[in-house]
Amino acid sequence: MPAVLLRLEGLTVLLSAIIFYFSQDGNWIIFVLLVLAPDLGMLGYLMNTRIGAVIYDIIHTYALPMALLGLSLLADFPVGAQLAAIWLAHIGADRMFGFGLKYPTHFKDTHMQRL
Repeated sequence: MPAVLLRLEGLTVLLSAIIFYFSQDGNWIIFVLLVLAPDLGMLGYLMNTRIGAVIYDIIHTYALPMALLGLSLLADFPVGAQLAAIWLAHIGADRMFGFGLKYPTHFKDTHMQRL
């Protein structure tokens, strides 16, 4: 049951982020070009699995894009808010599809598989 709830939560974050992005006059082309950018964090795995997991997890937690979103809204910086929404949409999609935060043991060893 927790895995199903996390997938539903991911779907909710994905849809909310997309709605917010376009409410901020976001551009589809920019969205499509940047939505997979957080996966560049996988390049850390070229060093080793421990470093790869740390980099990937930092990029794939909600904390950083939520902080960016909050600061962007406070500073009236719409580009930052749009980037945060794209980032949140990516993480939400990952959770919806069952991709989770990584353990240093193996790329496919995630918190979603341990539920």
